[in-house]
Amino acid sequence: MYIIELSWRYYFDFLCTTNPVEVKLPIHEHPMSPLKDRRMGNCCGVRFKAESDGYYCSECDYFFHKTCSNAPESLDHSSRNFFDSVCIATYTGKSRARCDFCKEKITRGIQHYSSSGGKKKLIHLECAKYPPPEAIDVPQSHDHKLNLKKKQSCFTCAACGKDGDGCSYKCDECHLTFHVSCKKYPAEVTHPCHPSHPLKLFKVCGICQKEMDWSCGGYSCLKCPKSVFHTKCATRKDVSDRRERKDDPEEDEEIKPFKVVDESTNTIQHFLHEKHNLRLDKSGIFIDKRTCKACLYPIYRHSFYSCIKCSFMLHESCAEMPTRRRHMVSNKLYTLQKSHRRHKCEACGVCNNGSAYSSGDDRHALDVRCASVSEPFLHQSHPEHPLFYTSPQGVCSACKKEAFHVLRCVVEGCGYVLDFKCALLPYQVKHRVDDHLLSLCYGEKDAPGIYWCDICEEETDSRTWFYTCKDCGFTLHIGCMLGDFRSLEPGAVVTWADGGDGVQSVAVRNKRMSRPFCNQCKLRCVLPVILKVVGTGKPFKYYCSFDCFEIVYPDSSVDQRFRRENPFVFSG
Repeated sequence: MYIIELSWRYYFDFLCTTNPVEVKLPIHEHPMSPLKDRRMGNCCGVRFKAESDGYYCSECDYFFHKTCSNAPESLDHSSRNFFDSVCIATYTGKSRARCDFCKEKITRGIQHYSSSGGKKKLIHLECAKYPPPEAIDVPQSHDHKLNLKKKQSCFTCAACGKDGDGCSYKCDECHLTFHVSCKKYPAEVTHPCHPSHPLKLFKVCGICQKEMDWSCGGYSCLKCPKSVFHTKCATRKDVSDRRERKDDPEEDEEIKPFKVVDESTNTIQHFLHEKHNLRLDKSGIFIDKRTCKACLYPIYRHSFYSCIKCSFMLHESCAEMPTRRRHMVSNKLYTLQKSHRRHKCEACGVCNNGSAYSSGDDRHALDVRCASVSEPFLHQSHPEHPLFYTSPQGVCSACKKEAFHVLRCVVEGCGYVLDFKCALLPYQVKHRVDDHLLSLCYGEKDAPGIYWCDICEEETDSRTWFYTCKDCGFTLHIGCMLGDFRSLEPGAVVTWADGGDGVQSVAVRNKRMSRPFCNQCKLRCVLPVILKVVGTGKPFKYYCSFDCFEIVYPDSSVDQRFRRENPFVFSG
């Protein structure tokens, strides 16, 4: 058998062209010849990917698929109350019409069924031959049975949100209506615009991450229609002040944290360091003993902005933090502050004198790292599922301590929880006992032996998190590696309120050959950063931890009323 190409659109069977056999079918008024073709059929408007058997009318230049060509000349659906008698016809209208069943377009030249008398109905061949069932179950998108409503009426489809005016499916329990064509969205699809993951058909509350009930009310964002919230979740005390904001003026436009001075050299002027310009460095060079002035964590190999004239540095990510933002842990509006006052982060409870977001009082402050957390939060310790801030208070799966603000896995039966302190532990750190970077290990169930911390020389529980060097085998407790004063800038004077003028101290690096003794526990200080109280004369008084410092200065750490109101913020 041979194929000859008559034009770019037509592929005829050679036997059909040399010895055509014409047939008369009800679908068309003229005789037609058998044909194999790839083009869109005038019967249903569908283009097959491969060659399709069918029939061709040379007079009209119409092609009909074989599966459509056996359609009867007329149909009667009066027994199902759809329509009386309809006859097959070719649509010749100048404008596009729509099928009275599926509401999809009927284009010029497409075969369809047409009713006579009264209001004319136009129906696709497939819709007339295979009308929608009286009732359907769609468990992937709705919990109740949907019933076909044959009486045409105006409605808004609960699936796609668009208006409809034809036959529809309705849930009599929820009073929701759906397009016939929207009745069965697949539970999961792939899409070229999001090729990395499948897309799932469901909406969840943006706070509790539980499925929304379409029969109930809720809140949605006017600018982000995909963001929806249960009414109870949106007005929960810890995330809302429950005040009516309908008539409130819009918040002031966001002020950018920096101005671009020279785009070609990536030079900016940042509001945290206005006296000099900063230049971006993406070389990846390892910088150990220099810290970011915003988060006070080492630069290491991260991209950073450095001052052209002094030692001021900012991580690129910290430099791009907005000047104002709202956060999941409170309903307050936080503003990034220039001053480096000491504060205790509301989310993680770590004491910090770097840049902070403040809501106007000392009780509501966030350090830059905690303020950067958004949902969904992805963590290497739990790569299977993202984490969300669904409700306050829980026991952290890493440190086993109770915390007031936690991130949770919302997958049923998982129960994984991280507090902010553990969630934001650096993945890699550098310590002077090892030439290599130490990596955060999330516990080993089948450890080959006993691990020992190379700082305190005590046993390390291999089932808990710890830092380790894969090259040298060093293991360090997280507390020994970072210490209580890890977020205090070395050399900066910190004032602690303890009556009178307060107590002044300086965080210092513990790098002397002879380590000082702690003034309280009388043990040598082994942590990398310790606290030195100044203004007391020599010898200086050193403290290895907040526990020791607060025994001597019990009113120094935080506002005591805030501690009583939020006991879990300061645990651990």
